[in-house]
Amino acid sequence: MQKVFKSGVVDRIIDANINRAKEGLRVCEEVVRFVLDNRSLTKNFKDIRHRVDLALKLFPKKPAFIKMRRSLSDVGKNLYAKELKRNGIGSIFMANIQRAKESMRVLEEFSKLKSINAAIKFKNIRYDIYELEKKVTEKISPLCHHR
Repeated sequence: MQKVFKSGVVDRIIDANINRAKEGLRVCEEVVRFVLDNRSLTKNFKDIRHRVDLALKLFPKKPAFIKMRRSLSDVGKNLYAKELKRNGIGSIFMANIQRAKESMRVLEEFSKLKSINAAIKFKNIRYDIYELEKKVTEKISPLCHHR
């Protein structure tokens, strides 16, 4: 038996994960841009961020994701696991690439309730992030403990 959820819960989940994904991707982009000084990887991250925006346009009606946002009352707002602990630039990159991958998976799953086409785009983006992570990890591993 399927549980009935409050109105807008799927939109809230999508909104939170769009923000989380784009924030994580932006942090990674800054690392490859300013730390690795790599133009190609910087462009790859920028392109992926823009693809997230394009995927959002695939929803049938323009959803009111932002209208469903409840940042001040979000029960997860003040929960910290390892977010406050970083041991260098490499760990910042790794935490944020993981954040982006996880968010893409959430977007893929919950978009299936609203737009199969968007879900497919999010899945493709997720796999592209896996490949980009592989390229960057080789270059950034020496920085994993550098402050």
